[in-house]
Amino acid sequence: MNTDEAIALIERSTAGELFGGDDGHRRYRTLAKLVHPDAAGPRGTRAFARLSELWRDRGVIRTARGVYSTDVLDHRGDLANLYRIPEGHLKLVRDPSCNDLMAREAAALRRMAEHGDPRYLPYVPRLLETFRHRSESGQTRRANVIATSAPRLHSLQEVQRKRPDGLDPRDAAWMWRRLLVALGLAHRAGVVHGAIVAQHVLIEPDEHGVVLVDWCYSASDPSQRIAAIVPGHRDDYPPEVLSRAAPGPYTDIHMAAGVMAGLMGERAPRPLRRFADGCRLSSTRQRPDDAWKLLGELDELLHQLYGPRTFRPFTL
Repeated sequence: MNTDEAIALIERSTAGELFGGDDGHRRYRTLAKLVHPDAAGPRGTRAFARLSELWRDRGVIRTARGVYSTDVLDHRGDLANLYRIPEGHLKLVRDPSCNDLMAREAAALRRMAEHGDPRYLPYVPRLLETFRHRSESGQTRRANVIATSAPRLHSLQEVQRKRPDGLDPRDAAWMWRRLLVALGLAHRAGVVHGAIVAQHVLIEPDEHGVVLVDWCYSASDPSQRIAAIVPGHRDDYPPEVLSRAAPGPYTDIHMAAGVMAGLMGERAPRPLRRFADGCRLSSTRQRPDDAWKLLGELDELLHQLYGPRTFRPFTL
């Protein structure tokens, strides 16, 4: 490529067309060298200024409410990439065919914010904005801008990796209790999460915080079914989801008990294992369906096993 070709390319291209591939940095350096005024003279000045502007705008999404960057990929989720931004995270679906799932998350978070108990809203992400983004390639993908109130969050999947022999039930106790609080908030607001798996339960170890994330699979209307199965977790779902029957609070309670039982493994005492088994019965009529009531029953069992509640420091 010579200088004239570089100038013509810069003048007719968008940021996505120039830098959208894996070699964006290399493309920028090549073009900058060709059109820099020190090399190209006055005719390169305008092209170099436009190149610099396009480079600044790469990965930038502008909406009526804010300007967001996709420079920092913080996490690759089931359906979407999460980019770190000052407000929290920009969650951008990878495949436009999953736009409806991102819309479900927005609906669920909005419903909980409007109808949930304000005391427990920190247990779920806050929805700051939801919008459709048309990329340079012409694809329209839905994005949610979300924030959490707790820093330094770790998933229970990470806890499992670092405790391969099972988690001490006394540590699992506060995680289970707070997970039930998150479910109690959601269910009272009329939302079923529908995807309680270890990677969707985040903890803040120092202050014993819990945040339940990824509401893309949720149901916020009685007519809705759970939208999809989390890849690799089909065996963790209760029968009503697999048969496309109506979900309910009992659906989340089943999955939450499975996560906690798996987290403790063989370290769980027999009464606690029986408690978890009772939450995972096949029949929805026999399964608990009130997270707040179940929390009280769990507290009674924990008191019998370990005595009065005390703060137990937890580190990963």
